[in-house]
Amino acid sequence: MGTLFRIVLYAEDADAARRASDAAFARVKELNGLLSDYEATSEINRLTAMGPNEDGMAVSRELWTLLSRGQRLAEETDGAFDITVGPYSRLWRRARRQKELPSSERMAEARELVGYRHLELIPNGADAQGGKVRVKRAHMRLDLGGIAKGFAADEALAVLRKAGIERAMVAASGDMAFGAPPPGEEGWRIGIAPLSAESDKPSTYLRLARCGVSTSGDAFQYVEIGGKRYSHIIDPRTGLGLTESSSVTVVAGDATTADSLATAISVAGRKAGEQLLEKYPGAEMFFVRREAEKVVPTASKGFERHVEGKKLSPPAK
Repeated sequence: MGTLFRIVLYAEDADAARRASDAAFARVKELNGLLSDYEATSEINRLTAMGPNEDGMAVSRELWTLLSRGQRLAEETDGAFDITVGPYSRLWRRARRQKELPSSERMAEARELVGYRHLELIPNGADAQGGKVRVKRAHMRLDLGGIAKGFAADEALAVLRKAGIERAMVAASGDMAFGAPPPGEEGWRIGIAPLSAESDKPSTYLRLARCGVSTSGDAFQYVEIGGKRYSHIIDPRTGLGLTESSSVTVVAGDATTADSLATAISVAGRKAGEQLLEKYPGAEMFFVRREAEKVVPTASKGFERHVEGKKLSPPAK
């Protein structure tokens, strides 16, 4: 999935803790083999390699879950979140390496392959938790980068809970899943990354437990080409990396939801994000953007309850 996973846990028995963490990491490795578009033989790449097929391909529970959630969010955001963005993702990975914009010809080719309506989910039944998936165009590529890391963190945390470990945190870069808080604490203390990589001081600290959090932004992953800054986050509707410097942090009931909402809101913008949150009870966001030389923060109504000291700090410039 292109990132490192970290687990912090509290347990009375060191051997039991080691076995549980090994099992959790094994689960992440298993999911990587299913969901990562970096892995040539992953299930998601086998699906698109199959090309258009009348019957579709039966997929795992895990892939079905993420494709279903991704398609729902694509519809809710009118394509601002789109898991068929893979052709654009490949072009921009190359652009970041070569410091050169994708050619108009390559962008036009990719544009024909991107669009969530090119993906059809065929459930086994009315209430099925699985089914078949059909891609409608040859050479499509799916990219679950905006949801899979949060899902893997949730799944790893579930493994720990099954082993009897409740006080744990699983982190996949900016996507985190939390169990019960550390002993004597009200929550896990988490710093929100600043808008600029030039500052190493978190803009705000949160206290979180039994939930998920995700921060999506371009402080560390971007490329400058021709004097213009392009984020690693791609707008599926245009095929371009975002050019407005912003950071979005979402707290939700689980890391899968937080991850996907943070990505969607980064693309859709603050106002659309506020409307989107109404469909996800309990989800809150902290949106920071740069306007000229100013850093402007905006938080949803309930976000402050997660903030350490219950007061939002001015964001680091």
